[in-house]
Amino acid sequence: MVDVTLTLSSGSAILRRARREDLPAVLGLLAHDSISASRGDTGRSEDLPAYERAFAAIDADPAQQLLVATSIQGEVIATMQLTVIPGLARVGSSRLQIEAVRVRSDQRSRGIGGAMIRWAVDNAPIFGAQLVQLASDAARVDAHRFYERLGFAASHVGFKYAVPEMR
Repeated sequence: MVDVTLTLSSGSAILRRARREDLPAVLGLLAHDSISASRGDTGRSEDLPAYERAFAAIDADPAQQLLVATSIQGEVIATMQLTVIPGLARVGSSRLQIEAVRVRSDQRSRGIGGAMIRWAVDNAPIFGAQLVQLASDAARVDAHRFYERLGFAASHVGFKYAVPEMR
């Protein structure tokens, strides 16, 4: 992916593929989100090896893109992960899954999240996807309204199952 300039309501941002050196900033975005933090993403230093392994796996997988939006000065201000999922349903259509959209709290309401999502939707055909999907925690009511304003329909009910750790 080449760097992309996103036009915001006030200024602009650069959208690019995340690098290893962006990991602390991305982890900070997760840690400062109360729902993510309640799931264990609190930025503890002892968790860094697990995050580094996950980053390496994402970075090595051509179906994955961990992206960051940066200020013009290069400071990470937002992130999202895109995954292309091939499937048989919908006559063999691939889906572009958008995950882990986070915008730094002091940067919200500038249009960063909307610009990132619109970029992903606009580029779905380049990724080979015929459908763009995302999931949002049931508690994120404001996020649901945000996604609906961007044209997403709340068409499904999602379920999750936490797999017990193997010892």
